[in-house]
Amino acid sequence: MSKNNLVIVESPAKARTIEKYLGKDFKVLASVGHVKDLPEKELGVDIENDFTPVYKIIKGKKKVIDQLKKEAENAKNIYLAPDPDREGEAIAWHISEEIKKKAKNIYRVQFNEITKKGVTEGIANPSEININRVNAQQSRRILDRIVGYMVSPLLWKPLKYGLSAGRVQSVALRLICEREDEIEKFVPKEYWTITGYFNLEDFIIKARLEKKNGKTFEIKNKNECDRVLDELKVNEPEIAKIDKKTVKSSAPLPFITSRLQQEAIRKLGFSAKKTMMIAQQLYEGVDLPNEGPVGLITYMRTDSTRVSEESVKAAKDYIKNAFGDEFVDNTKKKGSASATKIQDAHEAIRPTDPLRTPESLKNFLNPDQFKLYNLVWQRFIASQMADAEYYSTSVFINVGDYEFKASGKVLKFAGFTKVYTEAPEENGQEEENLFYDLSENDKLTVNRYEPKQNFTTPPPRYSEATLVKTLEQKGIGRPSTYASIISTLLERDYVVNNQKKLFPTELGRIVNSLLVTNFNDIFEVNFTARMEEELDEIEEGKLDWKDALREFYNKFAPELSEATKHLKMNLTLKDMKCPKCGNELVIKYGKNGPFVACSTYPECSFTSNYKRLENGKIELIETVPYEESGIACEKCGNMLVFKRSRFGEILACSGYPECKNIKNFVRKPDGSFIVLNKDDKLNDKCPECGKELVVKAGRNGMFAGCSNYPECKFTSNITVDQEGNLKALILKVAKLKCEKCGAEMVLKKSRRGMFFACKNYPECKNTKSAIKTEDNEIIPKA
Repeated sequence: MSKNNLVIVESPAKARTIEKYLGKDFKVLASVGHVKDLPEKELGVDIENDFTPVYKIIKGKKKVIDQLKKEAENAKNIYLAPDPDREGEAIAWHISEEIKKKAKNIYRVQFNEITKKGVTEGIANPSEININRVNAQQSRRILDRIVGYMVSPLLWKPLKYGLSAGRVQSVALRLICEREDEIEKFVPKEYWTITGYFNLEDFIIKARLEKKNGKTFEIKNKNECDRVLDELKVNEPEIAKIDKKTVKSSAPLPFITSRLQQEAIRKLGFSAKKTMMIAQQLYEGVDLPNEGPVGLITYMRTDSTRVSEESVKAAKDYIKNAFGDEFVDNTKKKGSASATKIQDAHEAIRPTDPLRTPESLKNFLNPDQFKLYNLVWQRFIASQMADAEYYSTSVFINVGDYEFKASGKVLKFAGFTKVYTEAPEENGQEEENLFYDLSENDKLTVNRYEPKQNFTTPPPRYSEATLVKTLEQKGIGRPSTYASIISTLLERDYVVNNQKKLFPTELGRIVNSLLVTNFNDIFEVNFTARMEEELDEIEEGKLDWKDALREFYNKFAPELSEATKHLKMNLTLKDMKCPKCGNELVIKYGKNGPFVACSTYPECSFTSNYKRLENGKIELIETVPYEESGIACEKCGNMLVFKRSRFGEILACSGYPECKNIKNFVRKPDGSFIVLNKDDKLNDKCPECGKELVVKAGRNGMFAGCSNYPECKFTSNITVDQEGNLKALILKVAKLKCEKCGAEMVLKKSRRGMFFACKNYPECKNTKSAIKTEDNEIIPKA
């Protein structure tokens, strides 16, 4: 017998939590994400017919839709409850379109928090699907599809097949590349500073020289610095003025998405992507003893700092009991949204129950979940605490015509800092003095003057945190997209994260150069920001979505047409000529990466590897001759040499391309090698059936396989032990559960390497990159 009410969410974990709260009259099913989308291998947008999208059921989702239809046919009420944002609204709309012929009453419900209160309130206040929000989502999807589908192929012929351009991610790449250009072109400028150390009884005041004759001035070189020091030495110091005041440091507002990402990056070392993944787990529900799955934080994609009165009261009660009345903020704080107000329907990110302290949950959360929950909890509690107060003192010391300034502050009242302090900005501040009581009549003597040579520094490279901050400030993307923007740039090898700084790769530089040269307007920061504003206006019902698409396409089409006919390749090297023929050199990209080639190819076949110096200039790398193996090719008599291929190091005939003979080998611990021949026996037995292991040949090279094949299908890579014997490389594979659907994750291989994939594929497409440790264990890449 079917239940009266059907609730449809997008996540199995969320479904499990919600079903616990709703009881026996409700059945909760998961769509496991989107059920329909634009087709994979065609544009899927009828531009001539007013940008009509052509949606198709996603591969593997027909079974899900059939189940939803079957359950909907017998349910009295259907509640569509995907996430309360644009993507969730689109999922709800697509499901509604598929089941509406079978269903009776279809409602849209939203859960800001997955708790009993949040779920029951959501069900008690159903609404209709917000078609304006749906239109905003599909406008963004169509814009991204048009750019990706039409621009990406232009990169394939001059560079390599499969490269992609993205409407928003390409602007983020542009920011990173332009910052790198600024750094490379930066010319340091010398300047000097003088720090004075002044004795006051047993106390030393550290002050910095700031003014001469009441005006700020700059010491440009050592000669000027020496002149200043000479003038200082003939004068005595005296305290000219002391400014004392009490200053307040305001308690922070609760987290919005971008601030959570920035703080998690700085304080916890999480990537933006990892932060959002863990936040999703905390929002959807974590198993607690005697309670089952419980949502621990409110919805994690929001621009609003607004919080409910109930949560504020709970937080203030906790603060009063834990720290005392004086630590409670008695002012009425107003929540606000950032520049974009489109996510203000949701509260800030906060704990669903402020009384659930991090310590009380520590044994039930994994380490990463605990760290992020602790961060959210501390920030929210701190937001309801009194401001911190400091005694601030500034001392102005005159030495002849020169004025030194010393500043310091001492904590008067801890306030919110009892619980939380924000991570410092990436440019640290100078250490401050801790002053005792001072008076203008106090006598000072000079301890010493400390001159220091300095050089101006270029702007810092972006970190993930500062890139998120910049994207937010410039209006590029939205809270739900920052993490995917950065992860896409990293996954496509356009950018690398080195010591928490984002560097453009050579591929990223080349792609950016082509995109900016040929599509300067479409990938321009202000234009992209304006498109984001228009998507917000569509959601607010202020702008027709097709009008926005027309405006975009009218600007995009001429640039696309020109680039298709005459793609501008702005990759010529300035101040460098071909050493063979004297013509211009250009950067190209091949299957083995970037290289320099003569612009007159095929007339001149000169090529060279290169490296980029710190100032951005290109330096050619002389080609190193191949290392000879000492083995003659049995086919043509030429020497076999060591070469690198996409499958690793190989032995190849030096007579290539006339002779294409190749051999696989493995290195011994002493650096010598063993040539691998098909059917060579290994020095160990099959771990599954005990038969002999032999060398086998596959399309990806040589590998170890059981001689009892096909009865036994064991395979592995080949290694060499300390005695130089061939052995099977036995790998230990970590056991993982899919955080999206709970199924087992299995190890798979592709041309890009190893990865873990959900066993429920294609219903669940969750994957994780895999790496091999020194102990030959395969684990997920952090």
